[in-house]
Amino acid sequence: MTPLPSSPTERRHRVVIVGGGFGGLHAARALRRAPVDVTLVDRANHHLFQPLLYQVAAGVLTEGEIAPPLRGVLRAQRNVRVLLADVRGFELEDRRVLALTPDGHDLALGYDTLIVAAGAGHSYHGHDEWEALAPGLKTLEDARRVRARVLGAFELAELEHDPEQRAAWLRFAVVGGGPTGVELAGQIASLAHRTLPRDYRAIDTRSAQIALLEAGPDVLPEFPRTLGRRAARDLGALRVDVRTEGRVTGLDAEGVELTTAAGQVERVPARTVIWAAGVQASPLAAALAEAGGATLDAQGRLRVEPDLTLPGHRDVVVVGDMTALDGVPRVAPAAMQQGRYAGGAVRARLRDRPVKPFRYLDKGSLAVIGHRRAVGVSFGIRFAGRLALLVWALIHVRYLLGWGNRLVTVVRWLWALAARQRAERVISPGPPAGLLASGPARS
Repeated sequence: MTPLPSSPTERRHRVVIVGGGFGGLHAARALRRAPVDVTLVDRANHHLFQPLLYQVAAGVLTEGEIAPPLRGVLRAQRNVRVLLADVRGFELEDRRVLALTPDGHDLALGYDTLIVAAGAGHSYHGHDEWEALAPGLKTLEDARRVRARVLGAFELAELEHDPEQRAAWLRFAVVGGGPTGVELAGQIASLAHRTLPRDYRAIDTRSAQIALLEAGPDVLPEFPRTLGRRAARDLGALRVDVRTEGRVTGLDAEGVELTTAAGQVERVPARTVIWAAGVQASPLAAALAEAGGATLDAQGRLRVEPDLTLPGHRDVVVVGDMTALDGVPRVAPAAMQQGRYAGGAVRARLRDRPVKPFRYLDKGSLAVIGHRRAVGVSFGIRFAGRLALLVWALIHVRYLLGWGNRLVTVVRWLWALAARQRAERVISPGPPAGLLASGPARS
């Protein structure tokens, strides 16, 4: 294994950041004026604005509007170098990060401070075989796959002559009643009832049945209960069948099996199932725990010190969805705050100044239910309807990277609202990403 070639500024403090998501990017930006050399390594060449990923899956936004290239985002920051590589492990005693380049070569990155912000992926609660039937939504590839499944279902329904088979293709289920599940169910309903009806001749897309399945008593469990119930009513107005207190215990090509709190087994028919029910920390959390003797919680997150360092390793900082810290949720604002904190901690330690424990400032939560519907809470103030939708739009546009992306996104939203059209409804030629495998063969 060969180390990365040295640079003219090698003598400066070296910071390696693993992951270009919210945590990693904000950590890099916080080191803009610090006397350090930063290497940001990610297996993707783009930053992903994950809160709007469901809108790519639903065809509202295009991929480039929420996924700017990391090199472009950091081009003006001269002390940052971006590398495309897949991190595989850590040698903490030697202070090295081990990675694999796209052409299959091993790469060793030396560091003085390591910031790990590798994020999280899907959790199918011990049933990884369900992933082929129910894709999740964490990456651009996931968004393409979900879009192909949803739009492909309408295409296959249009091809059917058998009314029962046609109806089967028009049944959708979203598993998980958190913000992603609620927003995605609302978008599928908007597609079926507002965008697509005039585009098809043999089917009435408004006959589509969309079910939202939540294991707990209410959707949006992280929100105040009154807002969760408001969201359920708004979804009902969009003709989404909201089912709560039912845990998924089975999944096949024709639907989902639920077990209720009373122990009853129910069947929800759906050829198109999307998974939004579980989150598991990146496998790099386990690799880091093994390398550093740390422990993980039930979701695979690292138990860290109050200053986000790995226990016993003051030079290793963990941020974002990989951290298990009381009172800190798995949301984008938390990852941003932790990233900025990590950058500030590096600067403070270089100056031999004390580092205070991380404190998360909860500014509130927002979720869009569908056309002109949203709910939100901020500093104890609850709001819903068009006001919540306006606040949601302003905040998301504010945090999008690049004025061009912000402007185009606003135009896309206005177009979708006024013209009932979607910017991106392309699916690849041939069977939509595994869709035919989940349904009966056609003669």
